Amino acid sequence: MRATISQERNRLGWAIPTSLKQSLYLYRSVVVLVALCLMLVIITIVAAGTGAVEISPRQVIGILLDEVGIHTDISFEERQRVVLMIIRLPRVVMGVLIGASLAVSGTAIQGLFRNPLADPGLIGISSGAALATAIIIVLGSTTFKSVTDLLGAQRLPISAFVGGILTTLLIYRLSTVGGHTHVATMLLAGIAINAIAGAGIGMMIFIATDEQLRDITFWSLGSLGRASWDNIKLLLPFLAISLLPLPFSARALNTLLLGESEASHLGIHVERVKAFVIISVALSVGAGVAVTGIIGFIGLVVPHLLRLMVGPDHRVVLPGSALLGASLLVGADLVARTVAVPAEVPIGIVTALIGGPFFLYLLIRDRGRNKLL
Repeated sequence: MRATISQERNRLGWAIPTSLKQSLYLYRSVVVLVALCLMLVIITIVAAGTGAVEISPRQVIGILLDEVGIHTDISFEERQRVVLMIIRLPRVVMGVLIGASLAVSGTAIQGLFRNPLADPGLIGISSGAALATAIIIVLGSTTFKSVTDLLGAQRLPISAFVGGILTTLLIYRLSTVGGHTHVATMLLAGIAINAIAGAGIGMMIFIATDEQLRDITFWSLGSLGRASWDNIKLLLPFLAISLLPLPFSARALNTLLLGESEASHLGIHVERVKAFVIISVALSVGAGVAVTGIIGFIGLVVPHLLRLMVGPDHRVVLPGSALLGASLLVGADLVARTVAVPAEVPIGIVTALIGGPFFLYLLIRDRGRNKLL
């Protein structure tokens, strides 16, 4: 009888702290997600109102409400409405979509590779898209004139998207043997493809004219300057198809943290998860590069920051990454277009200045602990 009571006390003694710990984690996760939502709203309103034509946050809200049929007593000029709806709001919306897609893609890739320093560009998607774009910029009027005539004004976005998809399919094919995808082989293949794509881009730069060279440089550094409602309509279906299902893979990514064999024993179809994550990331990153060019470090920095705040649970990290990635890219774009007025600094420079030191911080913090490999 005493043994039974003792066992019951031990059981209850362990259950209470575990339940309390889960409750505290849930509370912290909710607080972080709500705070990220508020931060995104604030940054979006500030970015939409900042520029050569000043629009106060109150006027931004008033214009948006007026556009959806809710009339208020907030006064604004017609010029402010045009600037907000035609120029700034598409740019902010594009920043939200691209930032969220890069951050979620980075989270998924890091979960798949089980490495906090993995990045969507690591497997060659961005490089393949950039190479295809450089080829069209330089050779589009000669060798590939028929292709550029067929694609018209959307030749660069479409070529970048196709280049990213083809690169992903090639890497996936190289790393899959007998129906089993080797993650390490995929990583090495991505490094090789990045090197080959870099050489190809270098060759295009070598034979490019001055105008073509400026176009390649501007594309490789990334910019939201091409944002428009038409480009958003072009981008949105690809991001919806690739990103909306990713949160449903959170349980599988959590299980993969234990290792592939352990995940398989727990009922996870590992190969199916790998294919799903890789294809989703290829679609989202390829579509993003097609519209904005290469924007680095968002997919590296954001997931790690979320893990520092809420831990490794992908059920929280995936939506949190979308919110934080959107806020970070919109904020970086705000800095890029205001720090050197009237010129615009490529947003890739701003994100690199943020992500580069953070990357070095991770290296310094984890050196000697064998945690980066």
